[in-house]
Amino acid sequence: MARSDGDSWEITESVGATALGVAAGRAAETESEDPLINDPFARVFLDAVGDGVWSWFFTADLPDAVIEAEPQLPAEMQLMVSYTACRTAFFDGFFLDAAQAGVNQAVILAAGLDSRAWRLPWPDGTTVYELDQIKVLDFKVSTLAGHGAEPSCDRIGVAVDLRDDWPAALRRAGFDPSARSAWSVEGLLPYLPAAAHELLFERIQGLSAAGSRIAVEAHGPGWMDPDLLAQRQERGQRLRGLIAKADPDRQVPATQELWYLEEREDVGSWLSRHGWQATVTPARELMAGYGRGVPDGIEDPTPRTLFVAAVRS
Repeated sequence: MARSDGDSWEITESVGATALGVAAGRAAETESEDPLINDPFARVFLDAVGDGVWSWFFTADLPDAVIEAEPQLPAEMQLMVSYTACRTAFFDGFFLDAAQAGVNQAVILAAGLDSRAWRLPWPDGTTVYELDQIKVLDFKVSTLAGHGAEPSCDRIGVAVDLRDDWPAALRRAGFDPSARSAWSVEGLLPYLPAAAHELLFERIQGLSAAGSRIAVEAHGPGWMDPDLLAQRQERGQRLRGLIAKADPDRQVPATQELWYLEEREDVGSWLSRHGWQATVTPARELMAGYGRGVPDGIEDPTPRTLFVAAVRS
């Protein structure tokens, strides 16, 4: 499904399907022998929609013909589960640390199927604002309500496209820009054009009082490397061809086709330039810190990202 200005999607389409893919990763990690995270709701979302392209990276039963042609593929797919787990743990810890420090309003941009408003132990008096397109939020809320799940905080959904005037919608929902806030930008930036990327941080800046915090999954060095992008595109096409022969009912995602491959300013530098004290951790370093490093001899399929945490002075 090609991207276009003002496009929207069902949860099983386009960018919505990527939210299910991340949920599949969280489910796989939660159900593993030694899980780094615990997301009991990820499987609930997957059960609600059934199998689809979102199941690819986290399936355990690859056809023999595919493994024979790509013997490292199972290990690479496990690395993607580990990346998802480490990313989740990073943002979980960020929000809990902010809440314990007395920051009582949190904003999850492009909330997708993030279930932190339900599964984290938020202190009393915490308000969590979830921003995303209405179809995505409606699917999440109705699915969890159908399983008797209730938020563990004062959760407020804000149905808005982040390319539109979301600050106005956030204020109307009760957000107080004069109070400290905690922001997450997770799994979002590649799906925004460069101009919208810049505007996103300008708007966060305008809504963040001193002492506010932000955590970002950001583009790292080499993200736009044309050789790497071409190699990954070629690999995806090869895998799609193998799967089409071995298991025609299974789909391989082409997530890269949903990205805006445009140059943009380094997030850590932007925040530092605008009065934030930022700490930047490369993805490989983050994963190693959680005990999920990349084994020697295995091609690293994880995104070349940086994890940024910052406090506004």
